[in-house]
Amino acid sequence: MYAEFARFYDQIMGDRAADVERMLGYIGRHRPDARALLELGCGTGAVLAGLTAAGAGLSVAGVDRSPEMLAHAASAVPAARLVQADITSFAIDATFDVVICVFDTLNHLPEFRLWQELFDRVREHLADGGIFAFDVNTTGRLRGLQRGFAFAEDFGADTVIMDVTPGGGDLSRWEVRIFERVGDDLYRMHREVIPELGVPLARIRAALAADFELLEESGLDGGPPTDESARAFFAYRYCPGRASATGGARAGGAAAGGARAGGTEGDG
Repeated sequence: MYAEFARFYDQIMGDRAADVERMLGYIGRHRPDARALLELGCGTGAVLAGLTAAGAGLSVAGVDRSPEMLAHAASAVPAARLVQADITSFAIDATFDVVICVFDTLNHLPEFRLWQELFDRVREHLADGGIFAFDVNTTGRLRGLQRGFAFAEDFGADTVIMDVTPGGGDLSRWEVRIFERVGDDLYRMHREVIPELGVPLARIRAALAADFELLEESGLDGGPPTDESARAFFAYRYCPGRASATGGARAGGAAAGGARAGGTEGDG
């Protein structure tokens, strides 16, 4: 995935400043002494580069399975520790104060059991009391994109067309076509097909409730997220043994009750 897309990715996706600001906000409010951060699905390293440039004093690392994306990340963040691996099955001989998984990377895992495997990797690599922050495209947003028209935009001399169609069950199928201009009237087409799985927010909360404390959740407007929000943002604190200490894990909705809505408005 992203073998063809990698060299165009940052031009198409644009500035990641909102994602960086949101992560810095979570860290400042909930783990201001953080020194080590891991990004799952780090891609071209744009978020890691922004966090490094912010001067937060973080040692950063990233995991991604695409060698093409990691090649760009190595150039963007020379000081980062970069690991080519599947984000559901990697192992790093280190623990981190913060683990992040942003820009709907979780949705790219096409079965919920893979989301649970990723959550297990977070548990293995996150220090006690550490922060796990992530975002997802909601089920409502993905359904809406399936009903909509294809999206086309020029970037520089090139053009990207994205079309979202049903992929069966809760899956959406994103077809990305990039038309690279190679002459006056000549274009080379690059094509990627990317699956995204929509998961109800209550199911996500329930999967984390046993040993994570929900600190913040929000939609793009800063209010509480729902399954019809455009995107949902979460910040959790890792509390191993929480279920036994509280007499059992609470249901996802109840676990969310004490968390406040918050976060910076994102870029969609």
